Amino acid sequence: MTSYAPFPNKKYGIIYADPPWDYKGQLQHTGSGGKDSGGAIRHYPTVPVSEMATWDIAAISEENCLLFMWSSSPHLDQAIQLGKAWGFRWATVAFVWDKERVNPGSYTMSQCELCLVFKRGTIPQPRGARNVKQLVQAKRTRHSEKPDIVRQRIAKMFPDQCKIELFARRQHQGWDAWGLEVS
Repeated sequence: MTSYAPFPNKKYGIIYADPPWDYKGQLQHTGSGGKDSGGAIRHYPTVPVSEMATWDIAAISEENCLLFMWSSSPHLDQAIQLGKAWGFRWATVAFVWDKERVNPGSYTMSQCELCLVFKRGTIPQPRGARNVKQLVQAKRTRHSEKPDIVRQRIAKMFPDQCKIELFARRQHQGWDAWGLEVS
């Protein structure tokens, strides 16, 4: 079990999360007889959903709060379950990221990742931009690194709310950051 720092003693109207999904040690391969191309466990400690579900995300959530959560397709049902365990109601798919590169998949070549949105209370007010597009086209870079444009789009939609990124890799202006890799 990996030891995370305590959550900040603060409430947020916007929570942005990229959970360290547990793939049960599964690695990606380049095809039949191909070499190992990595997997989450090669890059960071993964955490079972059963453990993440016990984390008190409600303690850092405003009464009216949105949770934007990344999910790979194989974890979609677990992501919805996790959002509910954290005290949120499922709302919709906020963003679809076309990574412009494919990964091997069990059924089709995987090229997209979803950023879901969950709601606690009502949509935080005041609102900013309402014309933000769902489709994000940005080439995939480092393993699990999400495109900055998504964080920027969320900030355009909700410029006045306190925002935190959970499982962050680095600090971004206007956002608090929490995670093992924050630099």
